Amino acid sequence: MSERKSILKDKSFKFAVRIIKLYQFLVDEKKEYIISKQLLRSGTSIGAMVREAQNAESKKDFIHKMSISQKECDESMYWIELLKEANYLNEQEFENINNDAIELLKMLRSAIITSKNNTYNS
Repeated sequence: MSERKSILKDKSFKFAVRIIKLYQFLVDEKKEYIISKQLLRSGTSIGAMVREAQNAESKKDFIHKMSISQKECDESMYWIELLKEANYLNEQEFENINNDAIELLKMLRSAIITSKNNTYNS
């Protein structure tokens, strides 16, 4: 496995752990159950799809799975923004996790673009 994929695998896993902890905080401390559940689903599926992409049957399958991961990351960012605007997250909490999501999204997009370029230029 390439170093970039390993970093992406690690970052997406750590992001999922952060999402789980945020979910626990939102449920236990803020008594928020609906949006946090949506975030839990999308935020943990990012890493799951990255893992699936590692075992892709083809380049096209790899790109497809990474694209799903990218969509889940973007959806997670939506829920994080909504939680902030609804005052479930303060500015610092929001910035902290949102910056991680942005970094992850950029890495996913880069991996997809690189794979597409390698596929279509081969």
